[in-house]
Amino acid sequence: MKNLFIIILFMLPLIAGANTLLPLADQVVVEKSKRKMYLIKQGVVYREYPIALGYRPIGHKGKEGDKRTPEGRYIIDYRNPESRFYLSLHINYPSEKDLQSAADNNVSPGGEIFIHGQPNNTKHHPSKFRGRDWTDGCIAITNQDIKQFWTLVKDGTPIEIRP
Repeated sequence: MKNLFIIILFMLPLIAGANTLLPLADQVVVEKSKRKMYLIKQGVVYREYPIALGYRPIGHKGKEGDKRTPEGRYIIDYRNPESRFYLSLHINYPSEKDLQSAADNNVSPGGEIFIHGQPNNTKHHPSKFRGRDWTDGCIAITNQDIKQFWTLVKDGTPIEIRP
């Protein structure tokens, strides 16, 4: 009986799911050109996700409606479990620098940049979104991936979005 208890004790993390075996990220890095997002703990990448970006992925977001994903250093500051996409985590774009640049160009910087899953209540199969950029400037991953990401990234986590 004692051996059975020990086996069960060691199997619990495996039974509970892979997320229990992974640490919380202390940084998220997005490589737009590679269409990859990485979770990092103490300088080591331990998880990567394929991503989709805005319809116009090259270049930094300059104004509202330009369909670009911003570049720079931001913070994941809150989450929305009831968004129109399957789970979403907000990126605190625009920064002060973004606001100043938009003001200098007499445009609105835009906002509402999230990391999210697929659209809720869509008629399209998830494969329709795979391998193409389809957001208005957000970072999208599969619903399965966003479930894991949601548990591994806490509010306040820094995110660096690179070209």
